[in-house]
Amino acid sequence: MKKVREVIAYKDYFERFLLEQDQKVQDKIFKIIEIIETYERVPCKYLKAIVGTKGLFEARIKLASNIWRVFCFFDEGKLVILLNGFAKKSQKTPKKEIQKATRLMYMYYEEKQKRDGD
Repeated sequence: MKKVREVIAYKDYFERFLLEQDQKVQDKIFKIIEIIETYERVPCKYLKAIVGTKGLFEARIKLASNIWRVFCFFDEGKLVILLNGFAKKSQKTPKKEIQKATRLMYMYYEEKQKRDGD
């Protein structure tokens, strides 16, 4: 399938999360990333905006009865930046996980602004 957008990870937060998971979970995460890269309209089953944030999304991974989330955001429309991930244990996404992802997103933009400003 042809890619409609590029997915990259910011620093090593996503990679550290990924390496903590077993192979089946990693395979499922890569499948979701492939969907994000190739579907023009990604179903909210796989990618959903986080209410109350400016531009933060969660990639949604489900395997059997287990659930994981990987935070991400769009930069310049066709670039998706992966942030931190976690295993979801309750109905609501923990505030501290959202705050961490928001902080990482702002760090990304600050670093980008410094790069582009030089």
